Amino acid sequence: MAEAFQRLFQRSDWAGPQSLNVQAALGPVRQPERTQFSLLVRHFLERFFNHETSSTGSDGKTRLVQIACAAGLPGLVVAIYLWPTYHPFPGWPPGRKGIGPPPYWAQVNHHFFFVTYSFVVMGLVTVFEWDLFFPDLLDVLVLGPLPIPALRQFRARVSAIVVLIAGFLFDANILALLVLPLATDPPKLGVFLTGHLCAVALAGLFSAGTVLALQGMLLALLGEKLFRRTSLPLLGALVAAFLILLLFFPVLSGVTPALLQSHSPLARWFPPFWFLAIFEQHLPGARNFPAWSHVARAGEMATVLVWGAAVTAYPLAHLRRIRALVQGASTRRKRNWLVAPIQWLLHASVLRRPLERGVFHFISQTMLRVPRYRTYLVMYGGVGVSLVTATILRLDVHNGYLQATFSANGLRVAIGIIAFWVVAGLRSAFVSGSNQQAGWIFRSVHGQPPDYAAALPQLEATLRWVFLTASTVTLAAIGGFQIVAPTNLRTVPSLTAQFITGIGLCLVLTDAFFLNITCVPFSGERPIRQDNLALTLLRYYTFFPIVTTLSFFLERRMEHGGAELGVAVIAIAIAHFWLRKCHRDALRLHCNQLALEEDEDDFPLRLGLRY
Repeated sequence: MAEAFQRLFQRSDWAGPQSLNVQAALGPVRQPERTQFSLLVRHFLERFFNHETSSTGSDGKTRLVQIACAAGLPGLVVAIYLWPTYHPFPGWPPGRKGIGPPPYWAQVNHHFFFVTYSFVVMGLVTVFEWDLFFPDLLDVLVLGPLPIPALRQFRARVSAIVVLIAGFLFDANILALLVLPLATDPPKLGVFLTGHLCAVALAGLFSAGTVLALQGMLLALLGEKLFRRTSLPLLGALVAAFLILLLFFPVLSGVTPALLQSHSPLARWFPPFWFLAIFEQHLPGARNFPAWSHVARAGEMATVLVWGAAVTAYPLAHLRRIRALVQGASTRRKRNWLVAPIQWLLHASVLRRPLERGVFHFISQTMLRVPRYRTYLVMYGGVGVSLVTATILRLDVHNGYLQATFSANGLRVAIGIIAFWVVAGLRSAFVSGSNQQAGWIFRSVHGQPPDYAAALPQLEATLRWVFLTASTVTLAAIGGFQIVAPTNLRTVPSLTAQFITGIGLCLVLTDAFFLNITCVPFSGERPIRQDNLALTLLRYYTFFPIVTTLSFFLERRMEHGGAELGVAVIAIAIAHFWLRKCHRDALRLHCNQLALEEDEDDFPLRLGLRY
């Protein structure tokens, strides 16, 4: 250890490239000594960022840097944008009178953002790593036979979880903390920094501890079988809840003063308010709301209780998971008689050819049996639910009570949001690189690339599966919206417009998202290179507003009926047939490629070159 410390201050003697004789005289390379415990911690940490859900490649470090930047930048950007608010010019910001810091409750809302952001980020991080907090079958089969004590594995996994939570808690809040004092010029800097650190740290710890405690208690009490049945709906609900909280922040910040001053029970039982009170209780101006200290104590006690439950339940859940993996699970297939009439109807209408039926049922069975694909859909479903909720719900405080109303225009836009996220989630699951062991059967029967006559029914069955699934979800949502929809959305012309809009968007989005897909889902090879995350998000940010805006205007125009309804239907049909033609041209080009020999390299094809 002393030698390593001294080498930090020694001058490097490297003088450029050296010959092989000189390098041989230097002696063997001394590898850094690492204990078995440290290697296990590094292994578990790497798996958090290099697994089938987070990355299809093997570069976990790249994914870690991307996630770290995505988590740390929003707080930094908001802190920078607060500078003009606390350092106004005469007449700027618009409507601001006088020069000086903003009013007290405006400053409270600014602090509320950082508390809410830490709460949401840490909750989403723990939800995303849900399956990695406990051992899986790979750990039992690979690490089990090695001479590693079980207690050491357990301590290494717990240490990796602690490092993960602490690292993300630091990353999500440190950049904002560096800029915030300069942007806001607090009168008591030490008190401000202490309150900020305590509030964001406890908010993030409470959020992460809640997810860990919930997972550990469910696994310890229900067992592996029942836990698997309840975990996916719970994951979707948690993702939706955290994102709804973040998306509703502008609304919550507007009603926060009224809620707190009205002594509403919601203010006492809403966790972000607990940690906002920790931030505000010692700051100048805390006398404007004397109950800050009482609300802050509730947050401190809740954090201790949550982590107490997590620490108590985790060892029991860990032991029960290992026992279930060693013993295995007995599965018993039961025929679902409710699905039989639906299958008969599909076979008689849209699945007439045997090849289409085979691909259609292959997709259905794979989606039900592979947990990773269901996790993709749950994540996308949670994002979609949060966006729909933020679009249709309006909150306001009246006489000290929180009231919720539903927006008619928001219900119109929600149809496009649902159709978009269902199709986008299915595409992400279909082209993901995990668990694609079934591709050999299609390559053996139809070749690689397949004949066009065989590939076309396969792709048509895929598109029909996606379209039927997206249409079912969208129409079910439209039916559910009628419970809360205003009267003008329950008329026959409005329902007809909603129905055509939903079906048309599902049809066109299916064609657009699967335009370049030329293989059966779950049977493609793993991508050689990773997709650029920034460009992927840019495509979503560009395409998503177009779809939602089109959904709104298309429905509004079709509500008038007559010629406008016919024009909309014709436009949807033209877009569908044009996209379908482009898809068939791409498929024909793919099928006309020369098949590779057994010893032939596919490097030219990876470059995008054609024979």
